[in-house]
Amino acid sequence: MGQILQLTLEHLWLSTAGVLVAGLVGVPLGILLVRARALAGPVMSLVDVLQTIPSLAMLALVMFFLGLGNNSLIAALFVYALLPILRNTYTGLAGVSPDLLEAGKGMGMTGWQLLRQVQLPIALPIILAGFRVAMVTAIGIATIGTLIGAGGLGEPIWRGIQLANTLMIMTGAVPAALLAIITDVLLGGLEKALVPRGLRAKNI
Repeated sequence: MGQILQLTLEHLWLSTAGVLVAGLVGVPLGILLVRARALAGPVMSLVDVLQTIPSLAMLALVMFFLGLGNNSLIAALFVYALLPILRNTYTGLAGVSPDLLEAGKGMGMTGWQLLRQVQLPIALPIILAGFRVAMVTAIGIATIGTLIGAGGLGEPIWRGIQLANTLMIMTGAVPAALLAIITDVLLGGLEKALVPRGLRAKNI
């Protein structure tokens, strides 16, 4: 039991690390694309193409550059988490009414003030939804990280496959599934706590 708990915590840490790195890239990039919309199509297409690469192939490619271990898994999770975060950031910001932006400019607000006080608060529900999708996706993909020497709940799953031991497989698969469900529920609660009720209703 203690080992499964340790593997679950490690699995959560690896998944979170990949999503956080994707957030550090995806949110600023989404903001940039809203300001330079001519680049949005090519950049989104490139990220879409990366998403089509099978996870095993992606792990192999990343391992070629970073070697075995957790760093390679985090890099692969970053790639798969980037699209929902980037797309939702761009969609949320681009969907802000031009009338609101014009009103803000009329009040003398700078571009940074418009972003911080108008665009980001309105787009926040959509951005957080992107993080939820990215996190659940990362938790699922992280289970195959054991194939490149990474930790997490993929270890008992892989050992169980090798030994044809269904119980051992389940000791990894069930916590991974529960972790994804619990994470989704918690992030949904966080969204409700951070986003004003009026904005939540508007974006449902």
